[in-house]
Amino acid sequence: MPPTIDLRDVTADNWRDCAALAIAESQRGFVTPVTYYLCLCHFGGVWHPLAAYAGDEIVGFVMWAVDPADSSGWIGGLTVDEKQQRRGYGRAIVETLARRLRDTQGCTSCALSYTADNAVARRLYAALGFVETGEMEDDEIVARLPAERM
Repeated sequence: MPPTIDLRDVTADNWRDCAALAIAESQRGFVTPVTYYLCLCHFGGVWHPLAAYAGDEIVGFVMWAVDPADSSGWIGGLTVDEKQQRRGYGRAIVETLARRLRDTQGCTSCALSYTADNAVARRLYAALGFVETGEMEDDEIVARLPAERM
């Protein structure tokens, strides 16, 4: 049975727990520390941070934004604590956030990006129904999930 994930706003009460999430050695070339993502959310004016909980424990972090040009929801900064890897949390976070973007933000699709050599992310997103579009976001491949798959 897939894990249940509760996505909660990052607040003064939980930001330190988010910042303390550890990135697995194998993912350090692909994922930026959560502290950077928190600053991007706070100062960038585009992204919104969420803490991913399994019960009362923070197991991950993710951020989201909506592209006003096409109403697509963007998922970024997905991080699952290294001690929580291989339990289905990454998949559950993406699925939960995609539904949330559809239901609360009216998003018509979901998008994310990753580097071409991040085979783990590429497999996960393809298994969830994301399709590489040929678009690039800086040096990353863009993949999109159509609304009917959200």
